[in-house]
Amino acid sequence: MDPATRVPATGVASRVMEQAKAIVDNQPAGQAAAPGARDARGVRGVRSKAPVFVLGCGRSGTKFLYHTLLSAGGFAVYYAESNAFNLLGLRFGNLASRRNRRQLLDAYFTSKLFHRTGLDPKEIEERVMEDCRNAGDFLRIVMEAIARKQGVDRWAECTPLHLLYLPLIKKLMPDALVVHIIRDGRDVTASLYRIGWIRPLPWDRARAFVVPAIYWRWVVSKGRRYGRALGADYMEVHYEDLVQNPRATLARIGKFIEHDLDYDRIQRVALGSVHNPNSSFRGDGKETEANTIGRWKRIFTPPQVRDVERSIGNLLVDTGYPLETPPAERRSPWSVRFMNFLYPLYFDFKIWLKSYTPLARIADKGRMGIAEPDVKPGAKSEAK
Repeated sequence: MDPATRVPATGVASRVMEQAKAIVDNQPAGQAAAPGARDARGVRGVRSKAPVFVLGCGRSGTKFLYHTLLSAGGFAVYYAESNAFNLLGLRFGNLASRRNRRQLLDAYFTSKLFHRTGLDPKEIEERVMEDCRNAGDFLRIVMEAIARKQGVDRWAECTPLHLLYLPLIKKLMPDALVVHIIRDGRDVTASLYRIGWIRPLPWDRARAFVVPAIYWRWVVSKGRRYGRALGADYMEVHYEDLVQNPRATLARIGKFIEHDLDYDRIQRVALGSVHNPNSSFRGDGKETEANTIGRWKRIFTPPQVRDVERSIGNLLVDTGYPLETPPAERRSPWSVRFMNFLYPLYFDFKIWLKSYTPLARIADKGRMGIAEPDVKPGAKSEAK
């Protein structure tokens, strides 16, 4: 989400409600009602109603899969990353404090994150102030309110960085189902390198393209390790399978989350990036999801491919992606080996600082799209 984009709150709300109504008018049928996990209050629910977290390393197709689920119907339509665990739950401190909850709401009501819900502040304010004690409570209250307003009984969430918070998410939301979408790390590297999200340390600028590859390995490895601990509530899906063999892949996901993911209906409704791909390579011609596969072969030179595969080759093979570099050339030079050692420690340190130190309280609220100071909570104005 780009904080610099200005979106009229009323326009967003009406657009969300119009799209939600179109989906509600054509609900998918035949969803199973099977015994599921208990929710945070210990009440037994059903798996077919459980929240679904669509997670993965950034630029791996999380938004595409999320919008695919929304296009299937039966899910609350919300066009934003909630940032509940990686930002809100950290920036505003312990939400068991009423004062902190008040500060959270005051900021949240002026943000794009809230405006895109299509809600009125009154629809969540009382419950947040009385019942919310943590980021999981907050996310559930907001998403249930959206679902209730749109006439559906299920919701999904797609903040990619939440993959790093899976243990906390599962602790606070025991009924959560997690779909981890994995994309060829070389394509993710090409996309991250192009948009400059993962920057090298000053002395590594000559090999800046290796840093996003290491980041992909760090995120995906953590997600897989955390996911294995979730047992039957976690699944992995390949982005390439979703694009190249969508019917079979959606059938597998649908069985896991117990939801009717009808491919023909998804193509007909085509919300968000299902209709308009979210690519970092716009301007290369007519963009489709299909031509995002294997782009790294056109972007990187053979020596660059070799360095990338030296950094992430083992995980590429473990996740089913064959390597281009011959075995005899896969031994990394000392400079790449040092990067492979240093950057995971650097990434771990940064997330520790943001999670367990006072720096969490000065997290960048720009990702929320906070409005100007003179905009009152709930006012019908533009979010900055």
